[in-house]
Amino acid sequence: MKDCDDAPATSGPSLLTTVTSFIAGSLTSAVLTATAAALAAAPAAASPYSDINAAAAASPITVHSLRRHVSMLEGSGGNIGVLAGPDGLLMVDAGIAVSQPKIVAALSSIEPGKVRYVINTHWHWDHTDGNGWLRRTGATVIADKQVVRRLTQTIRVVEWEHTFTPIPPAELPNQVLSGDKTLHMDGETVRIRHYQPGHTDGDMSVYFANADVLQTGDTFWNGMYPFIDYVTGGSIDGAIRAANTNLAMAGANTVVIPGHGPVGNRAQLIEFRDMLIAIRAKVAALKAKGNSLEQVLAAKPTASYDARWGTSVINGALFTTLVYRGV
Repeated sequence: MKDCDDAPATSGPSLLTTVTSFIAGSLTSAVLTATAAALAAAPAAASPYSDINAAAAASPITVHSLRRHVSMLEGSGGNIGVLAGPDGLLMVDAGIAVSQPKIVAALSSIEPGKVRYVINTHWHWDHTDGNGWLRRTGATVIADKQVVRRLTQTIRVVEWEHTFTPIPPAELPNQVLSGDKTLHMDGETVRIRHYQPGHTDGDMSVYFANADVLQTGDTFWNGMYPFIDYVTGGSIDGAIRAANTNLAMAGANTVVIPGHGPVGNRAQLIEFRDMLIAIRAKVAALKAKGNSLEQVLAAKPTASYDARWGTSVINGALFTTLVYRGV
């Protein structure tokens, strides 16, 4: 969405103290050096949103070849899925716009050709910010109707200390879905399916049936606590429901492209779902006793999970806060 400069919010847990660990957990040492230099040379960042954009500007795009002409691009916000072949290219999510030259180079290294389709898994900028340049190249951008709705609103996300404002009509998705859709391209059957509200109210998955590769968007963060966007229809119960939906779609050999984190599998989907359920139960029990948010935070209900899940962009305290809001 279009940038809107804001002073940092004063309410809600800040991500500023955890963005550095997110970058450290996601990038190579060479990229860390470049990122640190870029951040040091720039004015003080106004928000975690700015820091994540700076990380995308400094990061290379890494190509992970998966199966049957399906790849994953890592390094520009959320993970990007790519289907390549004689019919052209299909992308799942568009990354952050500042990465355009590096994404173009990465796509060319996979298969020279035109991007015909882009599928947005949800509205968040780290998955949709590249829509504008991709539309300008002639790509058809496919999204749920709720994604278009959110991209045309002014939305304050306190945890990111940023306000998003409506993007220009020419940069909006130009194929809007209200139901599921199947595409046939490059010898692949591409199934686009809707979740019920979970991470947001416009989440979709993409399944490459012949390759048995499932892309989940931010309904699955591999090895990380997820962000839950209550402002646009997300909830902890919806996140658990979406995690169960992913398990119903994934078989024993399915390769899973998460919204964030490394390529995953069904066992990691189970681990993620079980973590969500366990922490929800802990926080709900404390809240049911009448504990305030501050008291629940002091009890540290995520303590036994933080070493595994809390070292990235969402730490244990922020995830506890997000869960508390929904129980």
